[in-house]
Amino acid sequence: MATAGTGAQSNGRLHVGIAGCAGLAGRAVSRRGRACGWIVAFAACAAALGTGLLGVYRYVDNFWLYRGYAPPRDPAWVKQRGTAQTIQVRSAAIGGRSQQVIVFLPPGYAQHPRRRYPVFYLLHGSPGLPNALLLTVKAGVVEDELVAKHEIGPMILVMPFGSSSRFTDTEWANGVRPKSGWETFLARDVVAAIDRRYRTIRAGRARALGGLSEGGYGSLNVGLHHPREFRVIESWSGYEQADDVKSIFGGRRERLAYNSPLETLPSAAAALRRERAYLWFYTGDKDSLRKQNYAFAAELTRLHVRHRFFVVSGGHNWALWRSNAWQAISVASAHLAHG
Repeated sequence: MATAGTGAQSNGRLHVGIAGCAGLAGRAVSRRGRACGWIVAFAACAAALGTGLLGVYRYVDNFWLYRGYAPPRDPAWVKQRGTAQTIQVRSAAIGGRSQQVIVFLPPGYAQHPRRRYPVFYLLHGSPGLPNALLLTVKAGVVEDELVAKHEIGPMILVMPFGSSSRFTDTEWANGVRPKSGWETFLARDVVAAIDRRYRTIRAGRARALGGLSEGGYGSLNVGLHHPREFRVIESWSGYEQADDVKSIFGGRRERLAYNSPLETLPSAAAALRRERAYLWFYTGDKDSLRKQNYAFAAELTRLHVRHRFFVVSGGHNWALWRSNAWQAISVASAHLAHG
């Protein structure tokens, strides 16, 4: 009995021990469960946050590319389309950098191997990238449509990247710092590279230069400095007085004057007339820069330089540049020599 009792007691202790161990194990498992639960919850939150951030990134990136518009597509009735390609142009003027240049070859380029084409150089604004001229302004789609309707002769569109980064301002000018010759990069090196690689008409009478915002300023500034290189000069909401950006012009009055089309026009006018240059530019009626445009138009009239200036309804935005792209491309084509 005693043995049995001892055994029963022992078994009792054994059962209590097992139960106690089970309870401890249960609490440990419970703690591990809660820990695992927190880990799972944290991972789920991280995943959700990551997905959310990815979604935000994609939205911002998509908005940056298209500015709220749908991706550009040719309408179904356009049977022959142009093609875009990206090349690199190395330039000693900017320290030997190899810069991205987007080239849009017009419809029929590959099918007519002996034909030569005029070139329309298009400059982006700041901050900005050259692909905005295809994706937001949809210059390629506009050209495809105009060519399909036989309203223009086809042109090569060239969109260089005029900066070391999306948010670095250069004003498309030759700056005071070493390796900052952005005007020379454009007017000399990009033009030469395009003439070497593509079937262009290699003369100023077959080149146009245009751009939006800062690119519009750049086209006027570079165009007035190089009247033999560009027959047509366009500015879409550009300006004619250089911004006093110390990192570019060094606060030097003579550099600011040289890079202000409103101030250089009197000395450039004779060459512009001789080369039969045509200046075409517009501004929004709510654009804070419009007064400079009015003054520039008045000077062109006084100096008898061929031009057209007009004001459109709106401010300083993508809607203006997109809605007037068809005019800009039509005007350039109409005033350039074709092969």
